[in-house]
Amino acid sequence: MNTRHPEHAMFRSEDGAVAVEFALLLPILVAMLIGIMEFGLVYNAQITLTNAAREGVRTVAIENDQTAARADVRAAAVVLDPAVADADIRFTPTGTCAAGVTATVTITYDYSYLTGFFGEGLTLTGRAAMRCGG
Repeated sequence: MNTRHPEHAMFRSEDGAVAVEFALLLPILVAMLIGIMEFGLVYNAQITLTNAAREGVRTVAIENDQTAARADVRAAAVVLDPAVADADIRFTPTGTCAAGVTATVTITYDYSYLTGFFGEGLTLTGRAAMRCGG
């Protein structure tokens, strides 16, 4: 009398199939995970730059002090590594900010990818504008 069950034979023939399927899907899953991670880091850097530009333009519009505005930009973007350089912060108008004129702060930042999976990096820009004079 044969006591073999047909269910066991079916499972025995598929023993290695799960390992093969996992090996085929693993690179795709890892690439997706890296992509999600890199996108999140780039998005965080972009939000940081925009917020830093907003802090800088607020200082220029209210205090009319570009030196203090540069310090505020650097303080607001302290999480970026490498830090934002003074040469990457541009003010419009470049001199004093007369009442009623719109001041603009533009920050350019060369972002380097963490993994290098998508290339070396890209240039991000944070920009904010506010009317001078409070």
